[in-house]
Amino acid sequence: MDRRTLLQLVGVGVLALVGGIGTATADPLPIVDPGFTLPPLPPLPPLPTIPGLPVPSMPPLLPRVPAPSGVITQLPGDGNLLALTVDDGTTSDVVAAYAQLCRDTGFRITFFPNGVNRSWTDNAPALRPMVESGQVVLGNHTWSHPDITTLSAAALADQINRNADFLRNVYGVSGTPFFRPPYGRHNAMTDRVAADLGYRTVTLWNGTIGDSRIVTEADVVAAAKQSFQPQAIVLCHANQRVVPRTFPRLVDIVNSRSLRTVTLSDVYS
Repeated sequence: MDRRTLLQLVGVGVLALVGGIGTATADPLPIVDPGFTLPPLPPLPPLPTIPGLPVPSMPPLLPRVPAPSGVITQLPGDGNLLALTVDDGTTSDVVAAYAQLCRDTGFRITFFPNGVNRSWTDNAPALRPMVESGQVVLGNHTWSHPDITTLSAAALADQINRNADFLRNVYGVSGTPFFRPPYGRHNAMTDRVAADLGYRTVTLWNGTIGDSRIVTEADVVAAAKQSFQPQAIVLCHANQRVVPRTFPRLVDIVNSRSLRTVTLSDVYS
């Protein structure tokens, strides 16, 4: 079996979740009670080992550096690391597809959920074991994705704290120190409020798969070819159902460039 055929098979489980559905984002989802607590979750079955891909259960052995106070847009130093970061989660089956991608390939991903989206509760049974193992890391993206530069300090603190409470209750983590401001919009006041709450590393990006707007499969692949570079932090979203259809080709780009996916916590202590 050649390598491309293998990668296409890897994507079968993912594509089954999304086949035949268009590119539009989902309608707003109901607000989840931030006091909701999941019962203890059983472990997932052992992750498969696929030739040519990283061993899923083994975290990378990297010399970590302190997480900076301030803005980051790329990973430090030289190397072959790639930080895939996934925001929002308006569409539950797309969050499920990302979870399946992690399970099938061993990819290490940082998610920035908005707790208002039901998808993060729906998919907690799949994601929480990977959060506990460190393969998946969560950061704070606010509760409901407002433009935080339009909020008062008190309203911003409420957005951050409500999302932190949700992450603790459902996943057992707070997401500190990583904060991603919605739309990438922030200022000195928002940075100060976030830092005071423990989110001192404002996490932006220097690459994207382009899915902040409505995209086609070709758009996503073209953007990935441009953005999947060594030491890049790449912005993705768990919103559009077209994106998981590209996963086998995205995996191929990562492998063909000998890139190594990492979470932000793999790099920063």
